[in-house]
Amino acid sequence: MKIVFMGTPQFAVATLDAICQAGYDVVTVVTAPDKPAGRGKKMQMSEVKQYALTNNLPVLQPEKLKNPEFITSLKHLNADLFVVVAFRMLPEEIFSMPPKGTFNVHASLLPQYRGAAPIHHAIMNGEKRSGVTTFFLNKEIDKGDIIDCEEVEIGDDETTGELYEKLMYIGASLAVKTIQHIEAGNVKTKSQEKFDEKELKPAPKIFKEDTLINWNDTAQNIFNKIRGLSPFPGAYTRIKNMKGETEILKCYFASISEKMSTEKAGEFFTNGKDFLSVNTLDSQILLKDIQFQGKKRMNIGFFLSGFRKENYKTQLF
Repeated sequence: MKIVFMGTPQFAVATLDAICQAGYDVVTVVTAPDKPAGRGKKMQMSEVKQYALTNNLPVLQPEKLKNPEFITSLKHLNADLFVVVAFRMLPEEIFSMPPKGTFNVHASLLPQYRGAAPIHHAIMNGEKRSGVTTFFLNKEIDKGDIIDCEEVEIGDDETTGELYEKLMYIGASLAVKTIQHIEAGNVKTKSQEKFDEKELKPAPKIFKEDTLINWNDTAQNIFNKIRGLSPFPGAYTRIKNMKGETEILKCYFASISEKMSTEKAGEFFTNGKDFLSVNTLDSQILLKDIQFQGKKRMNIGFFLSGFRKENYKTQLF
């Protein structure tokens, strides 16, 4: 079959590679336009484009998906199937174009966690299992008929970065399996319409205001939030120095202490060497991997070797 692949980040590269390694004819790769990045604002191509160029695959980078020239280019490819991983919402004119349809690889067990950040939200909500689902696209986001899925367990202290890596390769394998089913004509889909929307958990895009730690929450919820936002975009808290200036402190890994909180939420304690605990609504949280804004990320021992408690207020907020 002739396949058009659409995707942008590293998560999509694994699936594109798996499709190519399985011997399928990827006639074109569609990805996001190059954009300026870094301090020098140099133009940077997506990870999917880098893979495509390295492997001599044609690339299309439309600014707008409804651009007539782009749509005409797709039609002229006469592809049998479109495969989408971590891309933009497609207009119906595009996803209905190939005779065998368009399917998406989504990093959750649909219908749970529809949206842009399913991995983050699953861990932030303390889920014990996750997975990958392939489904045919329709007019609504992540609501098309389910084709295949594969489930995995989430470890008690697993981070978004770790689950991302795991699901990336599971998704790649599942995509090839789905293509094989479509090619053989033995696809059995399951509709998502029968599920009660009230019982479903969403996975919307995460904004900066969503990443601030509320120390007046339970230790378990804070722990889940820190690992659910690690390593990207990172949960953060604030601290004031003795000059009254607010500084940002990112937290990438923590654990829950057996000690109960005895002071008000956000109050922290340290021995200045290898220990920094913060009060929450119930138990204390032990910060293990943190970073001052503009500084390097480091484990708590290295961090405390340069941290002078007397220069700061003793409460995070």
